[in-house]
Amino acid sequence: MRQLTTYRNLQIFLVLMAIIGMSFALFYLQRHLGLSPCPLCIFQRIGLIVMGGFALISALFNPKSKVVKLLLWLGSLAGIGWSTAVAIRHVWLQHLPADQVPSCGPGLDYWLDTLPMLQVLKEVFAGSGECASIDWTFVGLSIPELSLILFSVLLVAHGVILWRIVRPITNQSIAR
Repeated sequence: MRQLTTYRNLQIFLVLMAIIGMSFALFYLQRHLGLSPCPLCIFQRIGLIVMGGFALISALFNPKSKVVKLLLWLGSLAGIGWSTAVAIRHVWLQHLPADQVPSCGPGLDYWLDTLPMLQVLKEVFAGSGECASIDWTFVGLSIPELSLILFSVLLVAHGVILWRIVRPITNQSIAR
């Protein structure tokens, strides 16, 4: 069991989860079901990609320095923390009463072309009717709810990784 929780193996787990999550979103939800991602979904994917990128760097280079490991961990944590925060907001929007759901805006492409980036972020997080709609469920959970569960698991994995950075497995502890 200790071999499974080494620093490198945990990073590989994060990379695999990012690949699985992105593949599911792209190939199943978008290509197979024909669902278009709303702005909040896109922002969740960006965070997952950031996490996966930092985890991939960590897994490939397996740094020995605790400082480098912590910096890579912080980058990865920032990515999944972002995704988690966006997913929480998304779930909240989906559970608003119908009369309180914000109206649909012109869309993310338009905002990116015409507004400064801080204004785009403000508009996206204000939400829209597009983000509040539930187009697909699995075991009664919407896509943002399922995403939030995945992101929560990945946050727990980040806690274990931090523990491994602070208290690495030594060859002696593996031999026991």
